[in-house]
Amino acid sequence: MGKVYVFDHPLIQHKLTYIRDKNTGTKEFRELVDEVATLMAFEITRDLPLEEVEIETPVSKAKAKVIAGKKLGVIPILRAGIGMVDGILKLIPAAKVGHIGLYRDPETLKPVEYYVKLPSDVEERDFIIVDPMLATGGSAVAAIDALKKRGAKSIKFMCLIAAPEGVKAVETAHPDVDIYIAALDERLNDHGYIVPGLGDAGDRLFGTK
Repeated sequence: MGKVYVFDHPLIQHKLTYIRDKNTGTKEFRELVDEVATLMAFEITRDLPLEEVEIETPVSKAKAKVIAGKKLGVIPILRAGIGMVDGILKLIPAAKVGHIGLYRDPETLKPVEYYVKLPSDVEERDFIIVDPMLATGGSAVAAIDALKKRGAKSIKFMCLIAAPEGVKAVETAHPDVDIYIAALDERLNDHGYIVPGLGDAGDRLFGTK
């Protein structure tokens, strides 16, 4: 069964407060999302395997650790997920970036895949899907479906704010996927928005309405 990790690091919680605040403007909002993504990337990579190498310091030879050839992929769900990518790449610059585009069918309200572009070696990579919000879970489940359909074996999902309903939906559909969250909120409202949440992440990142 996939695990759910809620990050309680003081820096993450502090920055998340300003991300939530409706008076935070687009520029600051974007910078804060970027910073929180970096802090979360630090936690999400905690279990990367290491191997030993020999180096020479200015003083002597030494045995030291490096990451053991893990190939990583970061997959933002368009469009709001893009706001979290650079923050992760600051720590993992060698990661490849793919994209998954989804829209909601107005009739069925189900997510429909319209764009998928992934690194060519999907089966060999550990993927982190990113989206600021995990609300109903529909987009997250569809994005994980899209990756698995193309051969991905190792997937994690990372978001800033989640509703219990969304977490449950992902756990039910994809019990092998770990979920990483900066804050687990109370519930969804009648319009599918997370309460208290932060509003529409895409609009606040890109200055649209």
